[in-house]
Amino acid sequence: MQRLKGKTALVTGAGRNIGRSIALKLAAEGANIVVNARANRDEAESVAQEVRAQGVEALPVLADVADHAQVSRMFADAAARFGQVDILISNAAIRPHKPFTELTLDDWQRVRSVVLDGAFYCARNALPAMQANGFGRIVFLTGDGAWNGSPQRSHVSAAKMGIVGLARGLASEFAPHNIRVNVVSPGRIDTTRDLSWYPQQNMAATSEIPLARLGNPDDIAAACVFLATDACNFITGQTLHINGGAAFF
Repeated sequence: MQRLKGKTALVTGAGRNIGRSIALKLAAEGANIVVNARANRDEAESVAQEVRAQGVEALPVLADVADHAQVSRMFADAAARFGQVDILISNAAIRPHKPFTELTLDDWQRVRSVVLDGAFYCARNALPAMQANGFGRIVFLTGDGAWNGSPQRSHVSAAKMGIVGLARGLASEFAPHNIRVNVVSPGRIDTTRDLSWYPQQNMAATSEIPLARLGNPDDIAAACVFLATDACNFITGQTLHINGGAAFF
């Protein structure tokens, strides 16, 4: 049985890796998908084709979540095509590394604008229709660096912890409207990265994971689908850590 049949989900950063897996798993549950990518139209179109192959509709949309006007346009396009967005998965992020003493104001603002402001802009555009419809599911993605801290990523950790506070506030405020807001926090996940040092760092860390492997994007997608369905009707304002037992929070 498709648990999300007739619903529409918007997934940011859906062109590859975790976002792509989330889009495909939501589609497998019957949801139509708005496939967001920042600038790579080929990636967005490719994922949209994979979504359609599962018998549902897809709308690829290019939009930088750090730009409020582009986010508003994306939601307007989604509403024009599907009527409303029932499920928001806020996944888009950047994770640059730089020593704190070398961070510029532009470095700080760029990370915050994508990670935290982008989550705010998407929620701000999604919630009015969700409230009017008496239904909504929002999942923000953060990361274990928000709790553990990461060398040379203090700006990323700060922005990602801000997401947790945003989710808790929205969960409390919108619970009476049947809108649930939760957070998924991935641990070490085996994804395609542009940074040459990242795979080696990840592989070295598998010895620290009790399940003795890296996570994969489908592990994260499964958690997001769980939080989007009625399987967790009594869960809101929570953070689900998907890290193979590497840390306990």
